[in-house]
Amino acid sequence: MRHAGMLVAAMMLAASPAAAGAASTCAVARPADGDLKAYAATFFAKARLGDLEALAACLGDPDPAMRDGFAFTLWSEGLRGRHLSAAQMRRTLALLTEMAAVPEDAAGFRRPFAALALSEIARADRIEAWMTDAELHALARTGAAYMRGVTDYRGFVPGEGWRHGVAHGSDLALQLALNPRLARADADLLLGAIASQVAPAASPYYHHGESARLARPILFLARRADIDDAAWAAWFKTLYPDSSARWKDVHTGDAGLAAVHNTTGFANAIYVSAAEAQDPQIKRLAPLAVELLKALP
Repeated sequence: MRHAGMLVAAMMLAASPAAAGAASTCAVARPADGDLKAYAATFFAKARLGDLEALAACLGDPDPAMRDGFAFTLWSEGLRGRHLSAAQMRRTLALLTEMAAVPEDAAGFRRPFAALALSEIARADRIEAWMTDAELHALARTGAAYMRGVTDYRGFVPGEGWRHGVAHGSDLALQLALNPRLARADADLLLGAIASQVAPAASPYYHHGESARLARPILFLARRADIDDAAWAAWFKTLYPDSSARWKDVHTGDAGLAAVHNTTGFANAIYVSAAEAQDPQIKRLAPLAVELLKALP
């Protein structure tokens, strides 16, 4: 989920009968007036380790109003408002990294929302660097490993809200791609991870905007001068149909149909943005997207 108007959406979810049926497990109290921007300033000013751990745990809450509308939004307001100290940000980075690395559980909320909160950590460093180079590189490895490890492809489920693991991993990749300190080796890690989810072998049909979200970090990585045209051509070739069974007769089963559907969605998202871009570094991706479309059965 992208969170413009998050608080309004969360309030609507909280008011709905379906959302009300989810029993919250979050131990952090919400402000009575619902003003999370103001609450962030006071909460993080007094927050100790236990408070940060409790708020991180709320990212796995089964109630979407608590998980998305409160916990994630409070993290976002705190980080964007620069209310966390360097020590708090480092502890949060460690907490969220651990959450994103654990195996997926049946509920499926904890990992994708840890990744989404990590995108805010990455954004904070992009706006004003606070991580060491080693910490930034470790976060890139975390983001790549998370993306490759997504196997729960549920997006929005009525009464449960968002999981959106691929999209949230893409948001983390986007913030890393925008960071001028990101090393080429880390960019390559992200490129490989994104490629693994363009048309994953599990054969989900992306229909919650996942393809467009996967395209966004690619468009910004294209601005890098150290990834030349040959490297981009080789990367797009990794998305072409291969000799696996799903590509041999795509019209006879969901595996092939989903692969065509998802690859088409990704290529279209790249083409539309790249063709209209003023930056020639981004524009060079447009013909590669066209060739990818032509390669599909």
